[in-house]
Amino acid sequence: MSAFDVATMRGHAREIFDAAVKAVDAEQCVRQFVAVNGDTLNVGDQAYDLNAYDQILVVGTGKASPQMGVALEDVLGDRISGGSMNTKYEHALPLKYIDVVECGHPVPDEAGVEGVEKMASLLEGADEKTLVICLISGGGSALAPAPAEGLTLADKQDTTSLL
Repeated sequence: MSAFDVATMRGHAREIFDAAVKAVDAEQCVRQFVAVNGDTLNVGDQAYDLNAYDQILVVGTGKASPQMGVALEDVLGDRISGGSMNTKYEHALPLKYIDVVECGHPVPDEAGVEGVEKMASLLEGADEKTLVICLISGGGSALAPAPAEGLTLADKQDTTSLL
């Protein structure tokens, strides 16, 4: 095989890799499937009449949730009434309407528990006039620890460390 053939194959391999990464980019995926047309929010093939809601709340968890939040804020802007999400340390992005809590991953920590409590508090008053949008990406199981009754955060940390 000539050097040209190897260089050509490397170039093709790089193009394939770049296309695959772009196809799963969290921000681009939201932009591709979420849009507002007038007073209608379209999410894939689902339509939501924004006039039917008094507030829009956003919650989420995962390493890519801030990127999804950036796109969602661009789409909905000040229609977002509030929000909170948990992400891995050093993965936060500045968002205007959604608070971002940085937490431990892969081992959950107290910041994650506090972030889940913040989300639960935000959603406490939600009713049929509240549109709740939940953004979830990889890492959510560690980033949104809410130990069940009888378990502690330390139990979850020990189990995760053993895995």
